[in-house]
Amino acid sequence: MDDNARMNPQELELHYPWHDSLPDPELGLQVASGVFWVRMELPFALNHINLWLLRDEVNGIAGWTVVDCCIDRPTARAQWEGIFSQLMQSLPIVRVIVTHMHPDHIGLAHWLCERFQAPLWISATDFYTARSVSLGRHHFGGDAAAQFFAQHGLIDPDALEAVRDRLDYFKRLVPALPMRFHRLMDGQRLMIGGREWRTISGFGHAPEHMALHCPSLQVLISGDMVLPRISTNVSVFDTEPESNPLTLFLESINRFVPLPEDTLVLPSHGKPFTGLHTRIRQLHEHHDDRLREVMQACDERPCSAADIMPVLFRRELDWHQTTFAIGESLAHLHALWHDGNLHRHRDDHGVLRFSPNPATPRP
Repeated sequence: MDDNARMNPQELELHYPWHDSLPDPELGLQVASGVFWVRMELPFALNHINLWLLRDEVNGIAGWTVVDCCIDRPTARAQWEGIFSQLMQSLPIVRVIVTHMHPDHIGLAHWLCERFQAPLWISATDFYTARSVSLGRHHFGGDAAAQFFAQHGLIDPDALEAVRDRLDYFKRLVPALPMRFHRLMDGQRLMIGGREWRTISGFGHAPEHMALHCPSLQVLISGDMVLPRISTNVSVFDTEPESNPLTLFLESINRFVPLPEDTLVLPSHGKPFTGLHTRIRQLHEHHDDRLREVMQACDERPCSAADIMPVLFRRELDWHQTTFAIGESLAHLHALWHDGNLHRHRDDHGVLRFSPNPATPRP
């Protein structure tokens, strides 16, 4: 089969320098001078994460900077052991950078930092959010989350029960966290391997996501902010119930527009690619189309977030995917609501529904 036959039309507008090649599990794949791609499996529908290893030297100690870590599970630790001896050639990790606090990115940070006495670098917002979640101060589940989804129209009792039972979701994937960190902030400059890397903050997907750009290599480690095949999950959750994450996300990806079009983008999921401006345009067009579809659905009848799920997601979803899908459906409703295109009311059953605001032009 031709390489392009498996690609959707939008992917055909991008260029994948390594085509279908994947990195060796223990040797990785060099994608730029001193920059290596490692791919680890995940036990989810999104079945992998890309990690990036950068040759580095800190305080005269030659070693590696690691960007993102994978969730904590035996297969990931075993793969790391092979990487330590093969790709890293027994040189130490001198710094662990985490783009954001989601489990597949931060899960093994504690293990790597402790093993090599290496410092953690992460935004303060994501560090303290991860600490709060890990200490049980709020969850990606429990009664509050179930009640939140129920008021937005989720009535499947099995899904709601699964949400109530998901009190230890984060803790299972991230059993521990480093006790201290170095703060990453927008526009910060880091010297890694004798080259300057600049941080670019992003919002909407995580509290304060940090991407890394190296002008001399023309490389962007985009984390989850710019992915080549899928659109980043952007959701409203019970901990910030009236947030507007989709607008934040779309504003954030515009921060990458000043970078050259031929920048090599290293995403957390999918394959390295070039065509950054093209992909940013695609993401804006994708969400513009989805917002029009949401507006049309609300024109036909007042809609809850659960009503919008089949509009945005035309495939069968398991309960785990459903919680992200309803959060993303609500993010689209909130973008239109915050802009004044929709107004919100609570129906006789206590469900929040959205209807067009007749005084506001359609998006």
